[in-house]
Amino acid sequence: MAGARFGTDGVRGLANASLTPELALALGRAAARVLASPAFIIGRDTRRSGPMLSHALASGIASEGVDVFDVGVVPTPGVASLCASRGVPGAIISASHNAFPDNGIKILGPGGTKLSDELEAAVEAELDALVRAHDQTPRPTGAAVGKIIDEPELVHAYVEHLLGTLAPRALEGLRLVVDCAHGAATTVAAEVLAALGATVDVIGDEPTGVNINDGVGSTHPERLAREVCERAADLGLALDGDADRLIAVDHEGSVVNGDVLLALFATDLKSRGRLANDTVVVTVMSNLGFHHAMREAEINVAVVPVGDRHVLQELDARQLTLGGEQSGHIIFRECATTGDGLLTGIFLADLVLRRGKPLKELAAEVLTIVPQTLVAVEVADQSGFAGSEAIAAAIRSAEATLGDEGRVLVRPSGTEPVVRIMVEALDEQQAHVITEQLSAVVIDALGGTLR
Repeated sequence: MAGARFGTDGVRGLANASLTPELALALGRAAARVLASPAFIIGRDTRRSGPMLSHALASGIASEGVDVFDVGVVPTPGVASLCASRGVPGAIISASHNAFPDNGIKILGPGGTKLSDELEAAVEAELDALVRAHDQTPRPTGAAVGKIIDEPELVHAYVEHLLGTLAPRALEGLRLVVDCAHGAATTVAAEVLAALGATVDVIGDEPTGVNINDGVGSTHPERLAREVCERAADLGLALDGDADRLIAVDHEGSVVNGDVLLALFATDLKSRGRLANDTVVVTVMSNLGFHHAMREAEINVAVVPVGDRHVLQELDARQLTLGGEQSGHIIFRECATTGDGLLTGIFLADLVLRRGKPLKELAAEVLTIVPQTLVAVEVADQSGFAGSEAIAAAIRSAEATLGDEGRVLVRPSGTEPVVRIMVEALDEQQAHVITEQLSAVVIDALGGTLR
């Protein structure tokens, strides 16, 4: 059994193959030792492998004398909120937007935030020691063994937290369609939105254990777009499998991504004097058009590597209030410790009502998207990427061709065995051509296929 390595968003892999119950149990022991807390909170999404891995992780934690409160199916930000309010660490069993055969384990610190690089390294080192040495350290016995307690009702504290972010019945008069991706949001989304006064239609709310993200959710908003138009709704909200991200659909069925949403929130908060230091945090994936729009709005932009953990670190380091990613992870730091798709949907619905304009009009006013192409090359081994002069030369050539009127980003994924290629250019055809050229170079240098 090999030790786990943390990627952009925790430990992730094919459930029962690279991510096994044995590994989950050892990871639970390692996390319990490093974080040294009297209790852990665990939640999961709806994947068939979720209970298997959750029980194994909980067993490892309990074997170190730590109590485990198992919340069951709950959004990732729900676990983070509970960890923050109770001052204990936690874990989420989820592979987010990945297909159902995958799963993952995200470890949260006592404040409900993802672990720092130093704590991740310490957990990895402890896990490696457990695996290599077949650890024989005496463990607690008798009454000192940790308890594993099913506590699904704890989710109500998260629901109350969400309801407390707006005035009672603040969304009255709005008709919404929410897509739960057959995932974790099925337990709370409709309840929260209806309690805030909205008329709510729900799709993607019939999880079978094998259909999470399957043709639904934030990575597949096409069905939501149709439903919004057919039901004459004001707005559509598409969540992903663990509900930590949101993609929206306007009343005409057009998809509105995280860059546009973040621009709307940034300008709205600034107009109300609530955007700390007039600054928003984004990752390197944010569209060039976003940067143009923020410059025109006199809003500063801080850029960090991909991953909402980096966004959060920058927010906290500079005491800022808003940041996010093009994928729809948006962090409202005054209300949450991580991206929260449902919270983002609540605030978006409130913004639309307060502004008195449909999302389509608001989006057109705030931002013009620069054409962007994004592809993924699936590779067996990413290790050769950093040392490939052919790839580096191709990137330099593309950047020279685009100059100030475009942007290139080529990077190994932190969650999947792929190299992601993004090209932005004012000329969409030019963006496609350069993307094809870069893809060919990556395939030639590393092997693999275009996904």
